[in-house]
Amino acid sequence: MQNPQGTTHQNMHTGSVPPQMNHGGHELFDLHEVLSGAIGTMNSYLLYRQHVKDPELMDILDRQYQFMQDEYNITVECFKTGQDPSKPTGKYMMKQGNDWVYGMKPSQPKKPWQSASEINDEFISSCMLASCKTGASAKTMAACETTNPVVRRVLADSVPNCIEMAYEISIYQNKHHYYQVPQLAQQDMNQLLNAFAPAQGMPQTNNMNMNNINH
Repeated sequence: MQNPQGTTHQNMHTGSVPPQMNHGGHELFDLHEVLSGAIGTMNSYLLYRQHVKDPELMDILDRQYQFMQDEYNITVECFKTGQDPSKPTGKYMMKQGNDWVYGMKPSQPKKPWQSASEINDEFISSCMLASCKTGASAKTMAACETTNPVVRRVLADSVPNCIEMAYEISIYQNKHHYYQVPQLAQQDMNQLLNAFAPAQGMPQTNNMNMNNINH
């Protein structure tokens, strides 16, 4: 990550902008949404924890919570100072492999609960997955319009971690048939897989236009 120190930022009305104020209005609102969402996710994980029954899901929840907390602190630090945080954004590593089971297993139709006692690992893991997907979307959108280069890079580096966490949970769910993955018929799949071909070289339109201009 490159440090923006030494770079001069100007406000057309007030002059030089100090590092801690090197944020646009849109960025401030986006970061408040991102950081509030991160707090909401961690608070939800804390509430889910007392209801988790599967040790494997508990391990995923605890590892993800610890990583989220560290990443949250890094984001808050660079957001408040406008400069490099004291430590770089880490890289989340899941324990699961990449094996998926395809196909649909018959299951009961889902419906709203009648009692809070019905909370289970399927529901908890689904909520965890939804939170990670929301975090990935929010951070991506915020990074696209963040003016501070350090904050933008921290957000961008965080997005793959949200994706990795979501992938970890979806694989866990797939293994327990909570997240089922249908496949198309082989003939339909082959048709879609072969629907695109590689691009070949540069288009000739510009060269033809230039030749016409020269003549």
